[in-house]
Amino acid sequence: MKTRTIEPLWTAEDVWTFLGVPVSTLYQWRYRRLGPRARKVGRHLRYDPADVRAWLDETADR
Repeated sequence: MKTRTIEPLWTAEDVWTFLGVPVSTLYQWRYRRLGPRARKVGRHLRYDPADVRAWLDETADR
């Protein structure tokens, strides 16, 4: 049986480090619905690393 490893959710700062864009840009993208999908966890914004990677692959094709 194969066990699936769950990767922790990323903060905006984690996404900033990965993508190399300012956190303010991430918030602007979220407001305009242009960036990777994010979720609210309580008061905090979190990103699924798989969603960020998929978004990056998708935008690279444009």
